[in-house]
Amino acid sequence: MPDMRTPAAEPTVRTATRADETPLAELDRRCWSRLHSVQPPPTPPYAPFFDPAHLPVHYLVAEVAGLGLAGYLRLVPATDLACNAHVRQIQGLVVDTAARRRGVGRALLEAACARAREEGARRITLRVLEHNAPARRLYEAAGFTVEGVLPEEFLLDGEYVDDVLMGRHLAEG
Repeated sequence: MPDMRTPAAEPTVRTATRADETPLAELDRRCWSRLHSVQPPPTPPYAPFFDPAHLPVHYLVAEVAGLGLAGYLRLVPATDLACNAHVRQIQGLVVDTAARRRGVGRALLEAACARAREEGARRITLRVLEHNAPARRLYEAAGFTVEGVLPEEFLLDGEYVDDVLMGRHLAEG
């Protein structure tokens, strides 16, 4: 018998606004995991999600019908150096547990690559913890390749973890 379920709606991606601050902060706290974070778990009093170094324009947010805000990606210039202006860096990608396997991560990565191209970037890079296999598979499926490894870069919960550097050339178009 054919599958009669309605396919899940595609996520929509947009630039964050100040109105997203509370939902993004709640999502960030709810999804914190040692799998992807080297920071300690968030505890009250919580720091603001947006600050002078983390502006709404740096964030792409994904929404899924029926779920609302389902994930975010932070995209910034890799450095402030003029000689490095052609590189953008992903400094965080979070997908709500309830929205996983719905194309949210893929949609955020595609939007990040499109935005980076619009900004004149030729490359996009990121760092991912070696033990975060789901994220590494997502990045590889999106065309990122391992460009370097910093062995035992972090000591997390008594275990040394490699920091994996990944990148992707942004083809024209």
